[in-house]
Amino acid sequence: MLIETLSVFPEMFEPVMSTSILGRARSAGIFDFHAYDLRDWTHDRHRTVDDAPFGGGQGMLMKAPPIFEAVRSIASEGTCPHIIFFTPCGEPFKQDVAERLAGYERLLFVCGRYEGMDERAYELADERLSIGDYVLTGGELAAMVVTDAVVRLLPGALGDELSSVDESFSTAEGGGLLEYAQYTRPAEFEGNEVPPVLLSGDHAKVARWRRRNAIERTCRWRPDLIPAAELTDEERLYAEELLRRYHEDERIE
Repeated sequence: MLIETLSVFPEMFEPVMSTSILGRARSAGIFDFHAYDLRDWTHDRHRTVDDAPFGGGQGMLMKAPPIFEAVRSIASEGTCPHIIFFTPCGEPFKQDVAERLAGYERLLFVCGRYEGMDERAYELADERLSIGDYVLTGGELAAMVVTDAVVRLLPGALGDELSSVDESFSTAEGGGLLEYAQYTRPAEFEGNEVPPVLLSGDHAKVARWRRRNAIERTCRWRPDLIPAAELTDEERLYAEELLRRYHEDERIE
């Protein structure tokens, strides 16, 4: 996979793309990365990429011409990229979106700055994404978040091919829940002991405990995930009972 970014601060990306899992995956050739500077497609001595908005208002807008020229130039080389713009108008970025994007051969993230972009620039987008209902100073951080979520799904990126399946928000069979609680040595710390079943060596019992614990944690911390989670009839009854219990506890408090 080739991942590319277009922004006015391309230097922001290299420290992230060369560190930890992303760095190892990149060194192993699992994905390649290139950051483009939007200012390379400007034609004035100040390399201007922004201007005041028509109609007045606060801040500056990124101009459409440099973005059009840059995206068209980048896309003309090699396989046509899947072009993504970041905007509050975009589809919420979730695990299923990451899994879909992991299937592309080439991704190009276009990162906004300032007050936003000239609306005409979005004509270039294959899709628009939003990573949350809050405002960032630019799209570079959003591009890093999406890149991290996508790359870890690529074969070989995590080493253990099941690592990206058995975790929170997974859309694999039986997924949609928060991940179960996990522990490591020591078995007892400040009076808090690891659940005995995890020390039993009985893999079937451990699996059952983990599944039940995942349902419990999701009901307590993210009940909004339960309706769409893949649960058996028995598990759904258990989840409904937990939700009633937690709701009653909240009313008592």
